[in-house]
Amino acid sequence: MKNLLSIITLVLCVWLSFGCTDGAQKRKSGEVSFHRIHASSLFPSSSPCVLSPRASNTKSSLLVMHTHGPCSSLSSKKATTSPKTPNHDDILRLDQARVKSIHSRLSKKSTVQDRVSQSQSTDLEVRDGSTLGSGNYIVTVGIGTPKHNLSLVFDTGSDLTWTQCEPCGKSKTCYPQEEPIFNPSSSTSYSNLSCSSPFCNSLTSQGYYRNCSASNCIYGAVYGDRSFTLGFLAKEKFTLNSDVFDNINFGCGENNKGLFYGAAGLLGLGRGTFSFPSQTAMTYNNIFSYCLPSSPDYTGHLTFGSTGGLSNSVKYTPISTSTDSASFYGLDIVGITVAGKELEIPLTVFSTAGAIIDSGTVITRLPPMAYAALRTAFKENMSNYTITMGRAILDTCYNFTGLESVEIPKVSLSFEGGTVVEVDSRGILYVFDVSQVCLAFAGNGDDGDVAIFGNVQQMTIEVVYDGAGGRVGFAPNGCM
Repeated sequence: MKNLLSIITLVLCVWLSFGCTDGAQKRKSGEVSFHRIHASSLFPSSSPCVLSPRASNTKSSLLVMHTHGPCSSLSSKKATTSPKTPNHDDILRLDQARVKSIHSRLSKKSTVQDRVSQSQSTDLEVRDGSTLGSGNYIVTVGIGTPKHNLSLVFDTGSDLTWTQCEPCGKSKTCYPQEEPIFNPSSSTSYSNLSCSSPFCNSLTSQGYYRNCSASNCIYGAVYGDRSFTLGFLAKEKFTLNSDVFDNINFGCGENNKGLFYGAAGLLGLGRGTFSFPSQTAMTYNNIFSYCLPSSPDYTGHLTFGSTGGLSNSVKYTPISTSTDSASFYGLDIVGITVAGKELEIPLTVFSTAGAIIDSGTVITRLPPMAYAALRTAFKENMSNYTITMGRAILDTCYNFTGLESVEIPKVSLSFEGGTVVEVDSRGILYVFDVSQVCLAFAGNGDDGDVAIFGNVQQMTIEVVYDGAGGRVGFAPNGCM
């Protein structure tokens, strides 16, 4: 009996040894494919604003601030006239409205003529507006002579730059903004464009409303959530730090409606001829880059004419032509990797409708089959955590109550040309509270809807837009 017990004990020890060793090996090999993070780091801190050092390295860099963070002058803690800070449900609702608008604009069932006729609707000035997406990130730009510093939402999905202009009265409406509204009559460098100007004549072909008043050009832009701006197409001096540009075409909006959360207007960074990069191409060669911070407590940067100092580490992918739009920057997604394993997704799933990158969309949208594969792989790698109910567009959520740290699988997107972008750990999860932390991706409703690489997944990555070279680049660790 004693010998039998010894043999059993030896067998158990050997079996346990192999079991422990196998588990340790799995653990060791898997660690490189997971992010181990403190649960407390998932939530906003009460720390003061931390400025990005990189924005001061070049004269053409602007600080990027989260609209509702402590760094922003539009923050609810500082602002007196802007609307209340949106909650998570507001953000996701507005994000869905923007995505719906983008899908409508890029739908193969919708013709250019249809979109132009919609923008020329006679009830433009009385449409009920909400906001241009969530308007997450702003920069400060000088407009006019003398210079008037204004906070503008920057948007890679829009071309026309515009700001609210005086007069705003009973017949002409301006939404509340934190800074004084721009008064064109007080600027010595302001001038309206005539109806015969080339820019005015190209408004309709770019999808904008066009009209004339006393030979002056009238523009109108209607966004997907029915917010709008209407006013004079004009020329004005724009100042970016020490870089000064005369005669930039922009919209001087005298009739605007929407909850833009105190921002004075929009800086259009799209690919069209109206965009700010296109108009400053002689100086900046149609190149700009930005880095969106990991938290509202930090600032990022928007840099024109360079790659933000990370040229050696930038990996490029060609701007795709699969999406029929002169404004958006198209991408060709070719694969998704979760926890070091590439998902089995046919290439046709991504190529059917194509993809774009968009600074104004919050949550990345994927084709239904691609999202289903991502969700399944993510769940398999998160099986040790407590699942909880989904919320809004997010359907894969967990309860981290009582946990000091969590391990989440790494997620990477692969693009045409061999470029692989690893999403930062804070770009994988969307946090409502400790009891509801969700996978920050969503599926499109239809295979024909374009995929969108959103700003949550872009956080801390240096994103380079090289319009002249026809490419978009990515580099890690662009900002905090």
